[in-house]
Parts: sequence; structure tokens; C-alpha cells
Amino acid sequence: MAQTVEGLNLKLKGQKFSLNICHLYPDLMDTYGDKGNILAIIYRCQKRGIDVSLEEVSVNQPLTTNIYDLFFFGGGQDQAQSIVGEDLLKKSDVLKKYIDSGSALLSICGGYQLLQKYFQTKEGQKIPGIGLFDAYTIGSNDRMIQNLLIETDGSLQTQIESAYPSNDLPSTSLIGFENHSGKTYLGKSLKPLGSVLAGSGNNGEDSTEGAIYKNAFGCYLHGSLLPKNPHFADFLIAKALEKNYGPVNLEPLDDEIEWQAHNKAVELTRASS
Repeated sequence: MAQTVEGLNLKLKGQKFSLNICHLYPDLMDTYGDKGNILAIIYRCQKRGIDVSLEEVSVNQPLTTNIYDLFFFGGGQDQAQSIVGEDLLKKSDVLKKYIDSGSALLSICGGYQLLQKYFQTKEGQKIPGIGLFDAYTIGSNDRMIQNLLIETDGSLQTQIESAYPSNDLPSTSLIGFENHSGKTYLGKSLKPLGSVLAGSGNNGEDSTEGAIYKNAFGCYLHGSLLPKNPHFADFLIAKALEKNYGPVNLEPLDDEIEWQAHNKAVELTRASS
């Protein structure tokens, strides 16, 4: 059901912007407060006068074409992933067309895994993914559960710095909380979201975390990720708007509290690692 976020009647530099968000499977894939990422996006758009519409799409509901600028796909348990994975295959072609045409996407944990080639549970069940990311995940007996701190990929750092409206970006790192037993391995040509500074990341072996394909991003950063990483939230907003408006300059926000949360989480993570 589409929801229009009210009260957004300001203008950015004389131009009115709108952003259409699709939340994939929120009823089945929403563990560890992942919905907070949607709330953060809406809040940051709201403060800037960007019109936002939000539509939730779940099992047996069609994925409408030529509407969405930004997708969010959260995490879930193995049983939910099996149900969602079967349905996602029916939506695969439409979703891939969105990404290839410039829409942005953030996926976390289970959502990230279902966008890969496959996820194999530790019991051996193989759940096919849609292959958006050239990667696969194998279930293990190792539970990777802790704060996860990464430094973003070098080329991505430059883009994040350009998108964030402040001239003084405190950090390009990302902090979140991982809780997964699946070990993800990237194809040779697939870039990771970043390198692990503390925690396990994709697999606890090669110091990579997440994946990037065009404007689609996958990771294990629960938490929620975006409220305490405002620079990445603004980067996603800018990328989503760019599809229809070209490069945009977002108005700066007062992110003092957000950066306090980020820095405190980083401090605690480094102290415990």
C-alpha cells in the first residue's frame, strides 16, 4: 500500500524533489530494527522538503515498473528467506531493470543474501537468489555476532564525500551490528562495500564486507545502519534522486546527535576488539 509522507512543502534551491521508496517484504524481512533505515531516509528527506512516497511490496504482490527510485530489503530468518526467495525470483527481471536504470538499493543480511546467486543453509538447503550480486553465501556453525566497523571502498568514499552537504565530513567509515552465520564470498569482479576494521564482515576470512553493483549495496550492517551513519543515508538519497534529476546538492542538516551516536559506537567497538 502506498503511503504519502505529509508535511513536506519546502523547496530545495527553487526545485521540488520527490522520492519514491519500495520496502521489499517488510512483514517477513525486518529483523534487528532494519525498518529504522526507512525511517531515517524519510526523516532526512522530510527535513529538506523532499516529497516521499513509501510502498510496501511482499509475497504475491507485483513489483510495479517505472515508479521506484530507492529500494530497501532487510534481514530475516532462514524460513522466511525460503518463502521470500521463491517469490523474489518472480520479481527478478523487474528489479534488475530498476537497478540497471539507476535506482538505488540497500539490502541487509538476509536481503543481501537473496540478491546473490544462492544461499546454502548449514543443513545443505540451497535457496536460489536472483544473481544481482556476483556472490554466494554458505551457512556455517560460526555465529558472527558483534559490532561491525568498516572503512568504505576508496572510490565509494569520494562519492560519499561529494553527496554529504557538509564540507567537513567527520568519517567515511560505517558502523553497525552483525548477526549472521552465513559466510559470503564475492566474485572476482565484484567490489566490496568496504574493508573490515573490527568484526567479521562477509565471511571473517578475507576482511571484506558487503558488495556494490551500480547503485545497489548489500551488507551485514544491522542496527539500524542509517540513523548513526548519516553520510551514507545522504549518499543513498542523492543517488536515488539522481535517477530523475541528475546530480543534486542536498541541504545540510544538524547531524550532531547522529555523529555522537556514530562515534560512540565506533569507540565501543574499538575498545572491545
